[in-house]
Amino acid sequence: MRTIEYLFGPPELAALFWPAVAVGLLVSALCAVLSPLVVLRRMSFIGQGVSHAAFAGVGLAMVLGLGAGSAAGGDWGVLVVVALACVASAVGIAALSDRKGLNADTAIGIVLVTAMALGFVMIQHASEAMRARDEAPGFGVESVLFGSVLGVRWGDVVAAGAVVAVEMSLLWWFRRGLLFWAFDEVGAVSVGVRTGLVRTLLLVMLALAIVVTMRLAGVVLATALLVLPGATALRCSARLWPVFGISAVAGVLGVGLGLVVSFELDWQPGPAIVLTQVAGYVVVRVVGAVFRSG
Repeated sequence: MRTIEYLFGPPELAALFWPAVAVGLLVSALCAVLSPLVVLRRMSFIGQGVSHAAFAGVGLAMVLGLGAGSAAGGDWGVLVVVALACVASAVGIAALSDRKGLNADTAIGIVLVTAMALGFVMIQHASEAMRARDEAPGFGVESVLFGSVLGVRWGDVVAAGAVVAVEMSLLWWFRRGLLFWAFDEVGAVSVGVRTGLVRTLLLVMLALAIVVTMRLAGVVLATALLVLPGATALRCSARLWPVFGISAVAGVLGVGLGLVVSFELDWQPGPAIVLTQVAGYVVVRVVGAVFRSG
């Protein structure tokens, strides 16, 4: 099996793949805990809006001449620029959707198309400037879309671990406000929850989760990790804490099995992980339908 060969074979080969496994397990745990909140608030499209802001960050990094050789953020300067772009988009969506007369879908659409357009214009401009200087473009948009297992390093593991630790701490500290807001925003206001702050906090956490996930699964497909585990868990239980537990298990198993599929079939990790998560969701729905019919 390729998986055994990659992970337990020659040390130089294992060193290429173990960081991807470590990052995958870390980000799957984080995304799985955020996922029920995303599903309950029907915020999957917000994840798309935030993730697409990464293109603006990539374009800006190219214009600044950062990170030659990896669009997904092999250079720390690129990661910082992309993270700032995603966080800025999250804050922008929260601010726009908080204004009267402008619903969340409209705010997301404005930020999404603006970020995508700016990103591709800057990428094109920077690529043309590099070709004029007989330099190879330092960014490949495909790696941003689908991620790269071999591009993950132990430094990314440390960064992902730090983000996961901070976000898990914030989730625990603000758990009551987040849960009140997720289940009943109007009721949350009546008991004194600052819904604007909670919305912004969750969007910023989603942005940072997407940034650390994009190294492995890519910008576009990273959003699926914020939706599918929670959707699967909510099909299994209506009780609060079991939902979060099932979501965590579904997320970690989905990423682990997805990486195995990626190694064995030589697929890109992002699509393999997402298809594995989709398969888990389908299995849960089919089993539930069988039990209900019986």
